[in-house]
Amino acid sequence: MKKLTTLLAVAALATGVATAASAADWGKGSSVRIATEGAYAPWNYTDSSGNLVGFEVDLYKDLCARLELECTLQQQAWEGIIPALQAGKYDAIMAGMSITEKRMEVITFSRSYAATPGVFVVKSDGPFADLKTDVDAVTMSELDDAEKAAIATVKEAFAGKTIGVQIATTHENFLNEFIAGDVTVKTYDTQENLDLDLQAGRVDAALAAMSYWKPLLEKDEGKGLKIVGPGFTGGPFGNGVGAGIRKEDQALADMFSKAIGEAIADGTLSKLAIEHFGFDASAKE
Repeated sequence: MKKLTTLLAVAALATGVATAASAADWGKGSSVRIATEGAYAPWNYTDSSGNLVGFEVDLYKDLCARLELECTLQQQAWEGIIPALQAGKYDAIMAGMSITEKRMEVITFSRSYAATPGVFVVKSDGPFADLKTDVDAVTMSELDDAEKAAIATVKEAFAGKTIGVQIATTHENFLNEFIAGDVTVKTYDTQENLDLDLQAGRVDAALAAMSYWKPLLEKDEGKGLKIVGPGFTGGPFGNGVGAGIRKEDQALADMFSKAIGEAIADGTLSKLAIEHFGFDASAKE
């Protein structure tokens, strides 16, 4: 799931200079400007007509209707998305953004609305297609011996090779902290550009969220690719995906949390997740 270090450095500066980001009074009828990347299918992306579509596009409409808010959704490049929020250009971020402790130093979040593990993808006819570990899932927040062994197996398998990842993401942070060393980490501005290099063999593997890979691998664009190794959650991957909101607008974050809880309880979130991801990646109560 997504994106971190560069965002935080610039956001810290934005915190000191922004004057438009003062707290607002939020309630029914309020206008809320929501930012999304528009380049991270199926979470958020543009269709052939240039319209924003995806899981979070459908979700924001549902949440804003529940809260009786007047919401607009705008596209914003990923690396500037937190600074733009801090500067008051937007009021919320819904862009596949993982809830992490470092991000919470500069912004607040609603409760999580989705959770999905990070997984490696390789070419199905390549040398890493049979990469397996003794565990299917690794929880980074509390590593046991088997999980530590799984990380060591992955690191050994990719030694001397190149792993691609989108820049400023939780996935990049994981690679730098646990896998880098003998492994070269190559960063990309967008996931789409990483996919092209993976298909062309310019990187040996790529790391991203299961919710991104699964729909892709079922399309023509994903033919010849394969998920390998365990799924990784917790620790550097954060605590699910939520709506990012300025700290001074905690009331708005609480409103979104309430609506998300309702969408979980009545099954709307589960339905949207299955529709867009092909499996239930929705957060649970």
